[in-house]
Amino acid sequence: MVFSSWSKQLNPRKRKIRQQIENDPYYRFQSLEEIAIAAELGIKIDVTQATIDDLLRLPGISIHQARNLVELMQTGVEILSIEDMSAALNIPLVRLKPLTPILAFSYYDPDGLVNPKKININTATLETLQEIPHISQELKQEIISDRQQKGNYKNLVDLQKRLALNATIISELMHYIAF
Repeated sequence: MVFSSWSKQLNPRKRKIRQQIENDPYYRFQSLEEIAIAAELGIKIDVTQATIDDLLRLPGISIHQARNLVELMQTGVEILSIEDMSAALNIPLVRLKPLTPILAFSYYDPDGLVNPKKININTATLETLQEIPHISQELKQEIISDRQQKGNYKNLVDLQKRLALNATIISELMHYIAF
């Protein structure tokens, strides 16, 4: 039986972890050994664009910390380095440094067309919704009215169903809204 060179070097436990990491995009890393395996596989988490689920993959990051970091970034706070992340989460830098092999920090121009500013549709006022291009004043008012009557929107599908929006409108909105 012929094995690849890395198969010979990995014990069965490491091989199993490697397979889990490769097959599960939301695998929650448990140790620095797993971080090293993820780095070998080329896995990167762009902190600047990370979701709560992305951040929860990191060992030692609580749901509370992940939520706070995502919320800060949604309000415009820029997290451009491991030092920024450390300060924002109030976690000692020495605890985060070992995670750097799988972390990426990118700058996105908030006014750029490639990455438009996202507005939380569940907290936006009518005035805030004015910043979203390509949708009518009537739809903006309908979003607020429906939200007040039926509660927050869960996601794009929920928004689409509740307001009976066509695919074209959802295609326009999805780049400008967050939930």
